[in-house]
Amino acid sequence: PKEMLPLIDRPIIHYGVDEAVASGCSQIIFITGRGKRALEDYFDRSYELEQLLKERNKEDLYRLITSISSLADFAYVRQPEPLGLGHAILCAEPFCNEPFGVILTDDVMISDKPVLKQLIDVREKLGGSVIALERVPHEETERYGIVDATPYSDKVYRINDLVEKPKKEKAPSDFAIMGRYVLSPSIFSHIRNISMGEGGEYQLTDALKSLAQEEPIWGVVYEGERLDCGTKVSWFRSTIRRGLQDPELKDVALEILRDENIIK
Repeated sequence: PKEMLPLIDRPIIHYGVDEAVASGCSQIIFITGRGKRALEDYFDRSYELEQLLKERNKEDLYRLITSISSLADFAYVRQPEPLGLGHAILCAEPFCNEPFGVILTDDVMISDKPVLKQLIDVREKLGGSVIALERVPHEETERYGIVDATPYSDKVYRINDLVEKPKKEKAPSDFAIMGRYVLSPSIFSHIRNISMGEGGEYQLTDALKSLAQEEPIWGVVYEGERLDCGTKVSWFRSTIRRGLQDPELKDVALEILRDENIIK
């Protein structure tokens, strides 16, 4: 599965789990589907591998492998059909009777303070639900959910409306929704009441649009860098960028680029 693609030294999904744990989450629910058993195996213990590493005195690898399964309490819920993000979140309803975070692992966030924690802090101060925002070029609005928002304070906005992938001439702003949310449990009733949207999916944007009529939704222009891993090209670009950020790999990456006459 795409979530298991490596980004330098670990799968993409591992970055999302690290962010959740660093934000104070102790229970993590994965919404999975057909062909994603590797994800469950990765976060489970592998006693055979552990024993092999111990026998070969690979202590560093042994500690790394055993630490993965103890990051948090993991639960797995299978989405029977790929019916969209709204439906995927609805699958987690039995586990969520209080505000909860959502991380979409296509977006790897690199930041001093975890982006999810930035949202949690706003939720604790203002209540309601909170979504991560990023300004995007106007010609790219049709790739994202876009919000109409009113400034509340530095980097915090009150969301008035949300539009899923609008044409640039119809986009209410250049604030795009990125893959981090802190949602009130009220969202579940709104997901159940929306109609199936374009592409045969239940869009979370439609449910949030409805929720905004009932309780506040806040947008936070997060601090940090987003590494887009949603497509082959963006994943490759993010791999290069992440490699250049790694002190052990930066010189190697630059050497390769020079050898290929890409840079001088």
